[in-house]
Amino acid sequence: MDLRKLKTLIDLVSESNISELEITEAEGKVRIVKAGASAPMQYVHALAAPQAAAAPAPAPVAESPAAAPAPAAAPKGHAVKSPMVGTFYRASSPGAPAFVEVGSQVKEGDTICIIEAMKILNEIEADKSGTITQILGENGQAVEYGQPLFIIE
Repeated sequence: MDLRKLKTLIDLVSESNISELEITEAEGKVRIVKAGASAPMQYVHALAAPQAAAAPAPAPVAESPAAAPAPAAAPKGHAVKSPMVGTFYRASSPGAPAFVEVGSQVKEGDTICIIEAMKILNEIEADKSGTITQILGENGQAVEYGQPLFIIE
């Protein structure tokens, strides 16, 4: 996405009543978030295609201490993390029931979700037995390598 188009999008968000705008195109994904009336606007630009060498995520353009969210308490239990970058799916197909729900008992090796990467569906298995206490991934949303998806206790 060229700089002029990005600047136009930022201006549109700042002049409108919307608080967030996300656009995905072939060459990348842009998310612009208006933090508040007194806080500066921030945006994040991410490349759509995975690259051979992992690059650090771009930092927001401006961030003030007032706009920073309070750190959340670390979830109790074991976090099942994403082994790859891709798209998170809770079920094998759109109409199928989810592999697990909060409260589901899982054994080590049970399939708990699917991550689609480069048109390949990869079944992700529980790496610990226990009960699913939290589902942190959003169905159909992009996930990063190492991002927590589930909490098992």
